[in-house]
Amino acid sequence: MKTKLSKYLFSASILLTSFVVAAEQAPRPNILLVLTDDQGYADVGFSQYASKDIQTPNLDALANSGVTFDSAYVAHPFCGPSRAALMTGRYPHKIGSQFNLPVNGSDTGIDTNEEFISKSLQKAGYFTGAIGKWHLGEQPQYHPNVRGFDEFYGFLGGGHKFFPADYQPRYEHVKSQGVKFINDYITPLVHNDVEVRETEYLTDAFSREAVNFITKAADDKSQPFFLYLAYNAPHVPLEAKEEDLARFKHIKDKKRRTYAAMVYAVDRGISEIVKTLKDTGQYDNTFIVFLSDNGGKVEFGGVNKPLREGKGSAREGGHRVPMMMHWPAKLKPGKRYPHPVSSLDFYPTFMALAGAKIPEDKTLDGKDIWSHIEQGSSARKGESLYVLRHRKAAHDVSVRRDQWKAVRTKVTGKWQLFNIELDIAEKNDLAKQHPEILQDLVNDIAHWSWSNVPPKWFHQHWEGDQWRKDNMPKFGETFTVD
Repeated sequence: MKTKLSKYLFSASILLTSFVVAAEQAPRPNILLVLTDDQGYADVGFSQYASKDIQTPNLDALANSGVTFDSAYVAHPFCGPSRAALMTGRYPHKIGSQFNLPVNGSDTGIDTNEEFISKSLQKAGYFTGAIGKWHLGEQPQYHPNVRGFDEFYGFLGGGHKFFPADYQPRYEHVKSQGVKFINDYITPLVHNDVEVRETEYLTDAFSREAVNFITKAADDKSQPFFLYLAYNAPHVPLEAKEEDLARFKHIKDKKRRTYAAMVYAVDRGISEIVKTLKDTGQYDNTFIVFLSDNGGKVEFGGVNKPLREGKGSAREGGHRVPMMMHWPAKLKPGKRYPHPVSSLDFYPTFMALAGAKIPEDKTLDGKDIWSHIEQGSSARKGESLYVLRHRKAAHDVSVRRDQWKAVRTKVTGKWQLFNIELDIAEKNDLAKQHPEILQDLVNDIAHWSWSNVPPKWFHQHWEGDQWRKDNMPKFGETFTVD
């Protein structure tokens, strides 16, 4: 009997060891994070509310063979703070980055004590690249190469013009006049720390560089890659190629026509990137995530319908974004995920998929959502997501928990309550019917705000002056239910 038991235990030990070895040797996924700039909730074909005049066949193909997210949120409704949250895994209010960086030649950036996801993945053995828009600091200590990216190609500021034949002569002229602070939108692109003279339309250039990076990564498939591809389309200025504009000549509104053409240019690039992944044998084990940095800017062609309002707002249209995930090796095709997720969740989720350890001193505001995506269950049942955008002498602020959303804007001046699962357009205010739920949600975000830190900078000097003049942040007034 003892001999049989010993043989059984020995066999079980061998089996367990083989499982452990197999797990250790399982290839870690490549991670491709694609971020667009100011793209509306309805401005992808895979959205359940897709605009009829937008064409994104390549993104749609990825979404249809992966997972589409109906309730994906970013941590802030405009560019800089949203990107800071994505890279650090922190609400921007916790690290003083609630405002876009100062315009034209900022000497500050995201706190270097906050380790970026790129640095954590780099430490874990990933080959890392950033392409496109940075907007997280322009000085050497904030440069992408210092924040964990082996390769960088793009621009450091908050925006850029798209045609080199237009912006490069303007830059050279201004520079020749001895101007020190030159508009970010016309400065040269950089490859790592070297200025380059680009010749292609910017969206095409960024797609080209993504292809180059993926091709280079294929030289050593034993090392996975992390690529952060941050297109500046369809952010203003609205500039598109003639051949792309011709595809949308049926759209009468010029802004919308140009916007649609800019989105299509991104989608063209996705086609080339997918082809390269397949040609280099990296497609099946590449985890692709696509989303926008915030809602579409409605006055410049973006459509967020049926969501209310757009970029900059605490309404759904400001921070609820189109999003999909694709990973042939792990994700079953054709799934829709209806539950709330946040860009704050990328940091812990990517690290878990990479089999990497999060730094012990690293605070994260998101969570690993991978198992919930696989199971289709809510990753944060009973937990809240917050949005706080500072306005002059006031705030736009909202909190979502499960089906409920409480929101207060400067325009309304009072708290409202919506069942956001049944009322995605925020039309039916239920504050009077459920005052206890409203008060609980307001108490929740008030408590969250206690550990917020003052802004470390303001986008414009007058914003800082106004902040002090109005004795901001005035949270006492904000979190009072009338």
